[in-house]
Amino acid sequence: MSAAREYGPDDQYDWVRPPADGWTADDLDHLPNLPPHTELIDGSLILVSPQTRFHSRTIHYLVRSLMDQSPEHLEAIGEMTVTLDRRNRLEPDVLVVSIDADTGPRQTWFKPEDLILAVEVVSDESVERDREVKPRKYARAGIPHFWRVEENEGMPVVYVFELDPATKSYRLTGIHHKQLKTDRPFLLEIDLTAIDRRPRKG
Repeated sequence: MSAAREYGPDDQYDWVRPPADGWTADDLDHLPNLPPHTELIDGSLILVSPQTRFHSRTIHYLVRSLMDQSPEHLEAIGEMTVTLDRRNRLEPDVLVVSIDADTGPRQTWFKPEDLILAVEVVSDESVERDREVKPRKYARAGIPHFWRVEENEGMPVVYVFELDPATKSYRLTGIHHKQLKTDRPFLLEIDLTAIDRRPRKG
């Protein structure tokens, strides 16, 4: 007979207690033992579930595709945080940033004005955040371009948005299934059906 393994905090566990007015963006760099990809939304810590294969492959494929086609003054990078304000520090799945925003190898976050594009790949547990909360915050922070990527039968569908500076909100400019072809934020052509294809060597 085997005893069931018990999980969870014991009597000695001391829960991390947030300050009265919530955590701040700077706290993410100093709080001990935070899980990877922890975000801060309105002063609350947001912990994310483990990534799916689709989620991980999509992020890496888009970073590689954007990097290959970006102008020399821009860089594509995956899963780094952007500090929107004192109480909001989000982690887009993919970012396109100015190379001038590089502050060194220990950099952990960008400013919103560093970003040209933020991309979110929707997961089951992040649907509301990726469709509603995060794009609204990115738009208010002035990030000019936003993509939302949804999974459909194992393939990515990319919803492309552009900022309306007058209303500080995004407007949908296209929905791309098999091919993403656009000239904004720069000239791009991405074969979305190649997400599972291994890149050729050499």
